[in-house]
Amino acid sequence: MQPGISTHIFLSQRLHPGLLDALHRSGAGTIELFAARHHFDYTDRTVVREIANWFRDNGTAATLHQPIFSPEQSERWSRHVSATLSLISPDKSQRIEAMDEVKRALESAEMIPISAITLHLGLKDDPWDTRAIENSLTAIEHIKAFAHPLGVKVLIENLQNDVTTPEHILEILHIGHFDNVGVTLDVGHAHLSDTGLDHAFELLKPRIRELHLHDNNRMRDEHLWPGSGGIDWASLAKLTASLPSEVPGILEIAYDLNETAEAVTAKATAAFDQQLRLTEQLEA
Repeated sequence: MQPGISTHIFLSQRLHPGLLDALHRSGAGTIELFAARHHFDYTDRTVVREIANWFRDNGTAATLHQPIFSPEQSERWSRHVSATLSLISPDKSQRIEAMDEVKRALESAEMIPISAITLHLGLKDDPWDTRAIENSLTAIEHIKAFAHPLGVKVLIENLQNDVTTPEHILEILHIGHFDNVGVTLDVGHAHLSDTGLDHAFELLKPRIRELHLHDNNRMRDEHLWPGSGGIDWASLAKLTASLPSEVPGILEIAYDLNETAEAVTAKATAAFDQQLRLTEQLEA
């Protein structure tokens, strides 16, 4: 597993090269760009060019997290704004808005060497039904067709809803014959699920192309640093050791922890060191 980190930890700030430097200094080989206009404005060509130049100069790999806030939400974003952008909304106009926004974010791959995009199928607590299946199939097909010429792989994340349980993700990918669509396994979300992390890993392992790493106390989605909650990271290391070595493990830490750039560098470095120690213990 390759060390990586998401700009999500700086979501309340405008992304700039100085913040990317802080993530890079931790030893991250992959940085996930969290697409939110108030943070990383993928619609501003000057901003995209600046970020692209940074990735080119530093030789760091990039992945992308789809937008979860509408343009209107980003204009008035605060810590109290909840995600509403849904690719599988029952409302057609909302689905179109979400699709258009994801495509705008994907256009940044024309300059930034983005290898994959992580998609959310729905919002928290969305139900599993025929409409959710149909809308998921349509969303994946359209985004895959848009992403492919840009060299971007499509990944589906397990969320806190019935649409993206491990079983349902696999069913959607099977029905759609999406052989080239992978999975971003979010270990924090899996830890919160009724069936647990081991179950999610066992089912999704052949499709896992990226991991989102964060901790919680199995009460809510806290996005804590590894070791700050209830996840057994030694057990997780045994699971991830069977994945291809190039799979990035992306630290996706909460922005409301109010970490300074210096603290993020130090804590991410410690987290990567701990992952390495656990891996070395398995190999000993």
